[in-house]
Amino acid sequence: MGQSSGYNSTSVLQLITIVSCLVVLSCSGSVSAYKNYTVGGSLGWFDALEKPDVNYQKWADSKNFSLGDFLIFNTDNNHSVIQTYNFTTYKFCDYDDALQNDTIEWSATDPSSTAPHPISVAVPLLKEGMNYFFSSDYDGEQCNNGQHFKINVTHGQGLPKSLDPSDDAPAPNSPDYRGDDSAPETIVPANFNHPIEEESDKDEASGSGSVYFNTKFYGFLIFLQIVCIFFKL
Repeated sequence: MGQSSGYNSTSVLQLITIVSCLVVLSCSGSVSAYKNYTVGGSLGWFDALEKPDVNYQKWADSKNFSLGDFLIFNTDNNHSVIQTYNFTTYKFCDYDDALQNDTIEWSATDPSSTAPHPISVAVPLLKEGMNYFFSSDYDGEQCNNGQHFKINVTHGQGLPKSLDPSDDAPAPNSPDYRGDDSAPETIVPANFNHPIEEESDKDEASGSGSVYFNTKFYGFLIFLQIVCIFFKL
């Protein structure tokens, strides 16, 4: 009887190990959902003359961006949102000579406005590789005063159907990683979806699902370990 009990407990332990490995492997291979990133967090999208604490590059360096994610720029109509794939345009904070297929003005400014009003600009990430953002207002003054950053966009899950130009069109081309001056063709769907409401860049929001799963999973493992102890006894 003692030998039979030992055999059973050993078998249960082996089963727990196999199941645990399979579950962990399946979870580690899962792909995270598309996310919305609020640029600058609570500081919004402003230059250092207005918000001295802004450091958009530091903010961007702490994130992982993929195709299909959205950048949310909370700003006002005295600050613009320019996206470019051309490093030279970004470097000089000036898009006057930019090509139509490498630079997008997502939000125009109104420097003459004496009563600025808040605006929120949603920008989808449609191309892999280097993406550059800046405000070109006041002849690049805002850009030169900290209102700029660059990010590297990875493939991730790829573009969702709502952001594909068409079902027949190929996915956007990736810029050449070896040259910052590359300017791939820019394809912006006319009817792209706005950001999904349920995802954000907040740690508590993005991690809530995984925390819930981990709690349940480890609770299950503890239960199985108790069963093993019982068998040993």
